[in-house]
Parts: sequence; C-alpha cells; structure tokens
Amino acid sequence: MSDDPFVQLKSAQREGWALFAPLEAVTTMPAARLIRHARVRPGQRVLDVGCGTGVAAITAARAGATVSALDLSPVLIAHGRKHAELAQVDIDFREGDIEALPYEDAAFDVVTSQFGHMFAPRPEVAVAQMLRVLKPGGTIAFSTWPPEHFVGQMFALVGKHVPPPPGAAPPPQWGDPNVVRQRLGDAVTDIQFERDVMVYPTLSPQHYRKGIEETLGPVVKLVAALQSEPQKLAAFRAELDGFLARYFEDNLVRQHYLMTRATKR
Repeated sequence: MSDDPFVQLKSAQREGWALFAPLEAVTTMPAARLIRHARVRPGQRVLDVGCGTGVAAITAARAGATVSALDLSPVLIAHGRKHAELAQVDIDFREGDIEALPYEDAAFDVVTSQFGHMFAPRPEVAVAQMLRVLKPGGTIAFSTWPPEHFVGQMFALVGKHVPPPPGAAPPPQWGDPNVVRQRLGDAVTDIQFERDVMVYPTLSPQHYRKGIEETLGPVVKLVAALQSEPQKLAAFRAELDGFLARYFEDNLVRQHYLMTRATKR
C-alpha cells in the first residue's frame, strides 16, 4: 500500500490530463521560448518533467541535447514517442511521478518543465527532486501561470467548484516570483524571470470553453463531476463564458505566463 497521501489526486490527474494532446499546438511556440530561456546547448543532458506530449523535450533534442522526459500520463508519453519518431530525435520517455523521479543524483545539466511541475501537490517535494537530479552549476528552468493573469484566474474559478484536497498547493502559486524565490531558496543562485504571452486562436469564448472542457484536466474533471447536476453545470459554464469574454479579442485568447531560470549551487 502506498504511503503517498495524494495517490487519489494523482490518479485523477493521470486520467484527466490524458486528454491534453489537442492543446499541444498552442504550447509549441512557448516550448521554444522555454528551451531558449534555459540556454540549452548541444551535448547537454536535459530532463523535461511533466513533459506532456513532448513539445519542450523534442525542441531541446533538436537543439542538440541528450533528452529524457517524464510524465504522469502514459497516454501523453505515447504521443511524445510518436512525435519524437516523426521528428527523428531520440528521447528517453518514461511514465513517472515528479515527486519520485527515477533518475540518479546529479544526472542532468538542465531540468525543465513547461506548465507541468506546478501541478505536483507538494512543491517542496517537487523542488527537492528536480534539484536532486540536477548537477551543481546546472540550470533549472520552467514556465508557469501567474495567479493574477488569465489562466491563474481560470484555475481559481474552477477551484471554487472543485477545491484541491487538503495539503495540495494551488498550481498558480508557481507563477508568483516571490513564491518561486522562497521555494527554490538557498539551493540556487542567479534567479532570472521573463514574461511572455501564449496565443490561443478561437472563434468565441464558447469555443474556447468547449475545447478546455474536452482537454484541460481540472476542467474535464469538474464537468464530469457536474453531469448529474445540470443546473450547477449550466451556472459554471455561464460564469466561465463571462470570464472568458473579458480576455477574448480578435479571435484570440492571450495567456500570459512566467519563465524562471536559476543555477543550482
């Protein structure tokens, strides 16, 4: 029997995020920005955690790095392997948990995560694992959603209807530079932040909402939970559509994000 108190949460995440693949197109350009931000160079050993369908991992491999990639979802890992084969790059994809990384200490020159590690319920465990497998002098770099911008606010809206289990940290906290500094602590030096915008083309707020109901783990879970309560589901959808309308312009939803880079001592 596992002693992990978040087994049930991770099982739900594994199931919910399995539907993420259609969203990979909009994360492809931010993946290139992250790999550039991380200063990945040919010959480096890179680990991408919460790799999803492998967009950042493949970008790093095409930059000449030797890449390993890990995700909780076997479905997304399967997508990643197909993408790597098509791109003609060799990546070691593994199914696994960021809170228990299956790699040796100091195995990598760079550890990255694009909107992935932020969903680990215990930030202190995720940070300890990412830094454990990183060499001294190596780079940790990740992209996250700030709590004050669109995606962070959307997760807060979803969280009103399906609160996280006790003890699980809200993912958008990882988008606050002050929180990032505190979590990385004295284990790193030279913390650098950079902001950018991910653009999501869509025909209407309702089109966007329908898309994330079918692909975005926490929203998929919420809609499934409300299927037996049609009035509550309709109220949630109306609230979400109204929220989305504030960010919709020129058939686009602009999603601001934060990139972090630091050097392990």
